[in-house]
Amino acid sequence: MQFYAITNRRLFPSREALLEQVALWAEGRVDYVQIREKDLPFDELATLASQIVRAVRAVGRHTRILLNGPVEIALATGCDGVHFPSDLSVDAIALAGAAMREVLADPVISVSCHTIVEVKRARDHGATLGLFAPVFEKRLDTGILPGQGLATLAEACRGSPMSVFALGGITAANAKDCVEAGAIGVAAIRLFASRDWLGLR
Repeated sequence: MQFYAITNRRLFPSREALLEQVALWAEGRVDYVQIREKDLPFDELATLASQIVRAVRAVGRHTRILLNGPVEIALATGCDGVHFPSDLSVDAIALAGAAMREVLADPVISVSCHTIVEVKRARDHGATLGLFAPVFEKRLDTGILPGQGLATLAEACRGSPMSVFALGGITAANAKDCVEAGAIGVAAIRLFASRDWLGLR
């Protein structure tokens, strides 16, 4: 089972606490860390990305770091790739991949996918990872959005050469169910903000 941790700095009491958790992810050999702080101004996002890259690299190079943000910041701060929302145009995905391949030998292009069609679209236009969501649920400011279930996850994963991670309501209790359905691993915010994921190793 592979692990894909997504940051949310608001779940931590300080920047230092977030960086300590990032280092724990790297020590625990989390496969991917997505820096998801979309509300930060560019300069602050670049500073945080640089700090996270340093925290991960101090431990080793197994964990790959993705920026949910501009390709320029990802490359300038030493990230291994980028993550895009599902509504990004296929041309933008292809252009971002081309720009990153000019600098990196094996960049990671991660895309959010909410339907089977979006999984195929992302794969066909250069994405290397898909985050399929929500599987169990999605928390909104207005309440809880029900998930699509394991059967839909399995259909999204079936026959796809692109790695697909399960996202949305993932816990230590249901993570293995996602892998059994065909996902390469699980992606989450809250699961990785705790230490619960360590029990899955």
